[in-house]
Amino acid sequence: MKTKEIAAVIMAAGLGKRMKSDIPKVLHAVAGKPMLFYPIEVVQSLGVKKVVVIVGHKADEVMNTLKSEIRNPKSEIQYVKQEPQLGTGHAVLCAEGALKHWKGNVLILSGDVPLITKETIHGLLDLHTKRNAAISFISAIVGNPSGYGRVVRDKKNKVVKIVEDKDASQKEKRISEINTGIYFTDASFLFSGLKKIKKENAQGEYYLPDLIEMAVKQGKKVAAFTHINAAEVMGINNRIELAEANEEMRERLNNGLMLSGVTLIAPDTAYIHKDVRVGKDTTIYPNVFLEGATTIGHGCTIEEGCKIINSTIGDNSIIKSHSAIESSMIGHDVSIGPFARLRPECVIEDKARIGNFVEIKKSRLGKGTKANHLSYIGDAIIGEDVNIGAGVITCNYDGVKKHQTIIEDGAFIGSDSQLVAPVKVGKNAYIGSGSTITKDVPANSLALSRAEQRIVEGWVEKKGMKKIERQKK
Repeated sequence: MKTKEIAAVIMAAGLGKRMKSDIPKVLHAVAGKPMLFYPIEVVQSLGVKKVVVIVGHKADEVMNTLKSEIRNPKSEIQYVKQEPQLGTGHAVLCAEGALKHWKGNVLILSGDVPLITKETIHGLLDLHTKRNAAISFISAIVGNPSGYGRVVRDKKNKVVKIVEDKDASQKEKRISEINTGIYFTDASFLFSGLKKIKKENAQGEYYLPDLIEMAVKQGKKVAAFTHINAAEVMGINNRIELAEANEEMRERLNNGLMLSGVTLIAPDTAYIHKDVRVGKDTTIYPNVFLEGATTIGHGCTIEEGCKIINSTIGDNSIIKSHSAIESSMIGHDVSIGPFARLRPECVIEDKARIGNFVEIKKSRLGKGTKANHLSYIGDAIIGEDVNIGAGVITCNYDGVKKHQTIIEDGAFIGSDSQLVAPVKVGKNAYIGSGSTITKDVPANSLALSRAEQRIVEGWVEKKGMKKIERQKK
């Protein structure tokens, strides 16, 4: 079947009461993406060119979020509001205007089914074609069908209807085959049928599954694609199911990385988002979080307890234990940590070294520069081969504004020095340890700012005698 003859309708209007959240259900994240992102991604991967998303509860928030997540859509995505929300049948009927001139088939999915795969949809389409069905849907066998619509079959095992849980008899409630809410049919039957659906049921809503019984009564063929992996086609209705979906998606993503040549020391403890890219021969230790649009190069090592968000790590770099990096760019052959923190807008060039308990914010460190111990670098531009001693601080904030520190190539900043911005340290200049620098330092100069050292001879002995005298008393 040619996918260009298929339009997709994705239902995303529901409130999601059982989530107990102010966030629309379809915007809750699975592996760093709103769950609604995934069914759209699947239909786009199939080559479906027209996608209609039905929105309702907090519609503007849903639309704005989705537009920011899908920056280069491969399909025409149109949003249709369902107001008021009168059930799944009414939701799909709202798409009629958007598909006014559509003569082909329609694939219907739910925005709260993020684990659906392209292979499963292919299976549904193939069965539909093979059976020459008027309407097909995906079912699953589950241990606890409570809350789901049941698939009712006759003695010949043919589908008769789908009955919703609240409308099911005690006998029907014992059926373990459930409806997943994924359908495939042609547009003419879909919209003509939806206009005939009644809302004489427990919820007083227009039920999309009623199309199945309607097709049977009209003598049309109905096909049920029964999925062997119920988890893939289940909707998310509460936080427990959200956690289960995240676990399943995490396993998929981690398996994909390992098959591509990445070593995960403990896959069960690696939390890696959908958009993350990792090069081959990189090793990721336990309890690592890689989030957002993060890219890790080839041959890197990410040690235990690290968190990297929306950042790029160059080839052969090492991020040592318990370091945090956010919205920054790290070059090749760089070493960071342990216990380092890089706040947004940092650029660390090739072969630089950032050591333990160093914090950097909105700064650039040049090639080969070192800041190995206990330093704070903020709003700074630092050249190549600079040495930042232990305990160095750039004093970038005057209480009102932030100011910039510039340190040129080859400079040496002695331990426990403070550079009070705005200030510039010239090329190959030296700052003596313990100095407070408030004025620019010329190239090739030595700058010192210390109180004169004073020696009091015999002080220890005198202090010790006084101590002894107090103890005797």
